[in-house]
Amino acid sequence: MSVDYAAATLAIMLTAVFSLSGALVFGAADFLGGLAAKRVSAILATAVASGAGFVVLAAAFPLFGGAWTAHDVWWGVVSGVIGAVAISLLYACLAIGPMSILSPLTAVVSAIVPMAWGLVSGERFSTLGYWALGLALVAVVLVGFVPERGAVRPSLRGILMAVGSGIAIGGFYIAIDQTSDESGVVPLLLNRGVNAAIMFTVVGVVALVALARRRAAVPVAATAPGERMSQGERMPQSTSLGAATAPPVRSATAAGIRLAIACGVVDVIANGLLLAGIRAGDLSVAAVLGAMYPAGTILLAALVLKERIAPVQWAGLVLALAAAGMLALA
Repeated sequence: MSVDYAAATLAIMLTAVFSLSGALVFGAADFLGGLAAKRVSAILATAVASGAGFVVLAAAFPLFGGAWTAHDVWWGVVSGVIGAVAISLLYACLAIGPMSILSPLTAVVSAIVPMAWGLVSGERFSTLGYWALGLALVAVVLVGFVPERGAVRPSLRGILMAVGSGIAIGGFYIAIDQTSDESGVVPLLLNRGVNAAIMFTVVGVVALVALARRRAAVPVAATAPGERMSQGERMPQSTSLGAATAPPVRSATAAGIRLAIACGVVDVIANGLLLAGIRAGDLSVAAVLGAMYPAGTILLAALVLKERIAPVQWAGLVLALAAAGMLALA
């Protein structure tokens, strides 16, 4: 009995250490992803981050290894599809901002989804767990309520994106939990590979549609009144304007790509830690502790972006974190 108790205690400790560490690192990745999405599109930022993560995992695979089975490959692919939706919505809502509000909202939803899955699957929680779920819902309301003038105010679009992202992140936890311990980092490798393939395909389609629209607009512009007579005079003006505006645009794009690459590397580290936490103990505990990631995002948003939050929203954030801690103990 003492051996079993010691093993269970060790599992809880490992789950807490891996999940909380992964949460803080994940918060930093979210912050970088949100900044990248402000400079380039959220879709491109997600694609670049996924590609960078895939390269890192491919390089690390010989070191960590893992068994390739049909079961684990399938769930790795599923997690990649879900992850593409989750991260795209997450970076998009963080780009809209405010990060310090939408990130915790996403976290609360992402914690509730695995808990609900556990209930449907037959798991039961103590009274504390049910109280924590109610507290989490109150936290969501407070986080979205802004009575003060000048305080950051999340838009309905941002809130809906955050909720959608939270649901998808919870789905990612559920999918990755279906994989075996013997698979090692194989599920994460497939996750990033599928994620990158989907997002780069979307980027390509969007680029082709934009190019087709530009080409369709050229004949209209060419037949505009006075266009042919003054075209020679306007071309140098357009070229001069392009030369003046291109460097800032290129600079912003390059900065966005660099941020997305950094985000992808940091995100892989976070997911590795969270995967270790899931495999060390229960999914519900790991997922809820992993939902502490807004702490990293909020800290960086306050330090770097100087975002201001109303007192009632701070109360909501505190309740959200308290609810996550209660769920971990439930």
